[in-house]
Amino acid sequence: MTVRYREFDQLVEEVLGRAQGRVQVTTLHLGGLEDRTAEQALADGEEPAHVWHALADELGIDESRRWGAGARRNTPPRRRV
Repeated sequence: MTVRYREFDQLVEEVLGRAQGRVQVTTLHLGGLEDRTAEQALADGEEPAHVWHALADELGIDESRRWGAGARRNTPPRRRV
């Protein structure tokens, strides 16, 4: 499954809240993304699913909360390194 940009934004809002999510996406530097913010990584062409995993990992979001309110939402696979 591929996470699209719109789905990334939905996950951020559902899991983190609109205001807090926007702050995290634009200001939190993620070690898993070469110390870029999620916003910078997306602008650089990183896959939204990879960015979401990096953000969720950095924030310690557990698997039970990671996929938001969409009970039918499939878990995007992690990128293999």
